Amino acid sequence: METNNQRLLHTFAALADLGQEIANTADFEEMLRSSFHLLLGSVAIRRGAVAQYDRQRDTLRIVSARGLEQNSDTEVAIARDHGRELATLSGSLTLADATSEATRFMEEHKELFASAEIKLLLPLVVHERLIGVVLLGEKASGEEFTEEDLETLTALSRHIGVGINSHHLLGEVKRKAEENQRLYDGLRTIYKETVRAFAAAIDMKDRYTQGHSVRVGKYSEVIAREMGWSDEQVEGITIAGYLHDIGKLIVDLSVINSPERFSAKDSAEMSKHPAAGYEILAPISHPYADIPLMARYHHERLDGNGYPDGLKGDQIPAGARIVTLADSFDAMTTDRPYRKRLALEDVFTDFRQNTGTQFDPAVVCAFCRAFLKEVEGKKERRLLNLLNRNYDNPETVTPLVNQLLAEFDTGAMAASANN
Repeated sequence: METNNQRLLHTFAALADLGQEIANTADFEEMLRSSFHLLLGSVAIRRGAVAQYDRQRDTLRIVSARGLEQNSDTEVAIARDHGRELATLSGSLTLADATSEATRFMEEHKELFASAEIKLLLPLVVHERLIGVVLLGEKASGEEFTEEDLETLTALSRHIGVGINSHHLLGEVKRKAEENQRLYDGLRTIYKETVRAFAAAIDMKDRYTQGHSVRVGKYSEVIAREMGWSDEQVEGITIAGYLHDIGKLIVDLSVINSPERFSAKDSAEMSKHPAAGYEILAPISHPYADIPLMARYHHERLDGNGYPDGLKGDQIPAGARIVTLADSFDAMTTDRPYRKRLALEDVFTDFRQNTGTQFDPAVVCAFCRAFLKEVEGKKERRLLNLLNRNYDNPETVTPLVNQLLAEFDTGAMAASANN
């Protein structure tokens, strides 16, 4: 009775060690080696191997071996019907029975295992699927395996099978996640490219402002990144910049392409485009929820004198305040039919005069910081490269930008804290 109790305690201890090994070891190959050595030690077996079954290739790959000539990574082909038959079996299969599946398997691979003196084969089966096999030689004592030995080995091998299966499942989950991520990234890329193409189509309607929407998107991206927005938020505001003028699709073409300054009637017609843009974008399920609001509010002003809703201050979404500045900056730095682009000094003078009334100080200061960092070589020259199309040496306005930043940066930080 005492011997049986000791054996039972030994089995439980081995199972506990094996369970901890499977749970704690991140390295799959190391987990299998350690687990297999625990199994061998549980009944003092001289030699053996554990092999993992690959259902796609119908092969068994030895992942751990002791006392055999075969090294890890040795592969053994296995007939598919044989694999299915092994999957229907459980427990340990002795080679003493000449008709057993174990004997048939060893006979098929007798050249490989000729010197191994394998005595037992234990199929690793989980949910009626063959996961692998454990091949075991004789006990160190030379004694025959007892029923208790076989029960212990069967229990331990089942744990190893569960470990292999769990690794399979985690690998499959990881592959699926990676595949889904690739699909998601692909869809996002297609979405952004489609939006950019659509933005170009919008600008094609206005022969004087081609490329405007894409540039507004790029300016908005630079500003948002300088303000510390997350990558997803930056991507969203970029898309909002691309689509901010989508409402112009409903504006009369003769108004958009008028070579003269707008009359009161023309201005009324043009002022419809923010609300129209919202109506176009709102029914669409965007990856970034606030895009329709950016289109609606990009002509609002902090002082409440904008349109279409006359919002004030923090009533205007932060993203719309970014697009407002980006939109105005591109309008001032490109030629229009009724005027030439402004000198860059005049653009920053306009910023200074209208910060706090039209433009958000936090947004203006972020733009200025990004500009200065590009001039100093601390950031990629994105603003400067866009400006170089129309301006020689835009770096010459650096003193003016520094002065603007010094004047408004404290207020900008306070405004940012409130958002």
